[in-house]
Amino acid sequence: MIAKKLLISLAASASFAAVLPLAHAEAPITSIPGTIAKPTVVLVHGAFADSSSWDGVAQRLTAKGYPVLSVANPLRGVANDAQYAASVVGAIKGPLVLVGHSYGGMVISKAAENNPQVKALVYVAAFAPEPGETVAGLAGKFPGGTLGDTLADPVTLADGSKDLYISQDKFAQQFAADVPPRQAALMAAGQRPVTIAALNEVSNGAAWKQLPSYFVYGTADKNIPLEALRFMAKRANAKDVIEVKGASHVVMVSRPDAVANVIEEAAGSK
Repeated sequence: MIAKKLLISLAASASFAAVLPLAHAEAPITSIPGTIAKPTVVLVHGAFADSSSWDGVAQRLTAKGYPVLSVANPLRGVANDAQYAASVVGAIKGPLVLVGHSYGGMVISKAAENNPQVKALVYVAAFAPEPGETVAGLAGKFPGGTLGDTLADPVTLADGSKDLYISQDKFAQQFAADVPPRQAALMAAGQRPVTIAALNEVSNGAAWKQLPSYFVYGTADKNIPLEALRFMAKRANAKDVIEVKGASHVVMVSRPDAVANVIEEAAGSK
């Protein structure tokens, strides 16, 4: 009996191993069967958010035939996170549009470099840095940001680094003021922390200097001052800038139509 079970186990293992290379060879990361080929839209979330923050945007894009991938941004450090995103992006075949929210803008600004498949960048309430700039520096360049006052005490990790969260009782007002209260509460509970080091790590990528860029953000953003967002969009010579009146920092959650429309515009750019 033992020998029989062992043979069955070995046979199953062999079959599984045989399937893996075939599946890997034939199945792309993103695809929508039966549709005309469109650019893959890669969505990169920022700090205090996660991939689900793109659900409304992804739903609208996939309904129109766009392949979409929401990257799980590690939020450990700019260089580390950009390298991870670039690895994921590099495994996707065909033209690409990279979309970053908030800190995710730091990531796509580097991850897009040296990848000829990337045709455009979309900054959603996001940082578009010059080399040498940091999230903390850009956020503090103009008055109006109130994030610092809403942060909980840092969580010290085993390696000595420190994670930051927004206090759950302050999350909705600071981060998602125009999101329904129940949804904002769930976002607060599921927020992904970012390291203090990541917010103070200098950028070494500015892909917006070589690629068409598009900006969309809310006028009621409390994480990144409105003047900072306007400054970065102007500096990048953005092809289009959409200001969504009254929208919070998570404009992709509260106003997914507006964000999806900008991404479609970027996908159709020449």
